[in-house]
Amino acid sequence: MDLGLADRAYLLSGATRGLGRATAAALVADGARVAITGRTPPSVETTAAELGALATPEQVLGIVADNGDPGTASRVVREVTERWGRLDGALVSVGGPPPGAVTDMSDEQWSDAFASVFLGTVRLAREVAGALTSGGSLALVLSTSVKQPIGGLAISNGLRPGLAMVAKTLADELGPRGIRVNGLLPGRIGTERVAELDASTGDAESARAAAIATIPLGRYGDPEEFGRVAAFVLSPAASFLSGVMLPVDGGLSRSV
Repeated sequence: MDLGLADRAYLLSGATRGLGRATAAALVADGARVAITGRTPPSVETTAAELGALATPEQVLGIVADNGDPGTASRVVREVTERWGRLDGALVSVGGPPPGAVTDMSDEQWSDAFASVFLGTVRLAREVAGALTSGGSLALVLSTSVKQPIGGLAISNGLRPGLAMVAKTLADELGPRGIRVNGLLPGRIGTERVAELDASTGDAESARAAAIATIPLGRYGDPEEFGRVAAFVLSPAASFLSGVMLPVDGGLSRSV
C-alpha cells in the first residue's frame, strides 16, 4: 500500500528514542520528511543522523526542545515550516511521569507532571492545529491507561484519559477544516521506558513475565510494530480515520 507520504512534512516530539523514533523511521522509509525533537543535543544529533542514513539527510531535521517550556510549541512549528514550507502532521509523544501510588505522590509531582505532560501536550497540539491545512493529521501517543488503570502509574492514569478527551474534542473542532485527530494507545512495547518501569519493581524479569501473561499475543510488542501503525494513522491512507483511540497492545485492553 502506498501511504502517500512522499515529500510530506511531519513533526514528532520526544522522538529520539522509543515509539517516537520508531514512527520517525517508518515515515522516513516511506518518503516523508520528519522533524524530531528531544531535550538533549547529543541524542537529537545522533538520532537525526541515524534517521538520515535510512534515506537522505535532507529528509530529517533535529530540534532540541523541551515540551515543558511554554515557548517550545511555537518555536518548533516555526522551524519546521521555515525548513520545508509546510507541515502536514504531527505525532505528540506524551512523556512518562514518575511511577507511584496516588497516596504516595506529592502535590509538587502532580503539578510538575500536569505542566509538562498535560499542558505541554495541549500547547503543542494547539500550535500544530493552527499550522495544519486540509488533509493534515495530528496523533497523540497516550497509553492503554486511557481505558483502564495501570498499577503503580497513578499520575499517568490521572492525566492520559483527560488528554484522550482533548484529542476527541480537537477532532470535533478541526474536522470541518479537513484535519484529523487521533490517539494511539500503546500497551507493553519493548521500549526503554517500559524496561525502566519493569526494573522499578525490583524484579524486572518477574514483572515482564507477569505483564506478558496478560497479553493475548503472549509477548511485548516491538517499537517498529507501533511505528508502522502510527505512520499509517498519520498518512493520507487513513483519510477517514478521526476521533479514534486506537490500542496498539497485542490484545491487552479488555474494554470495547
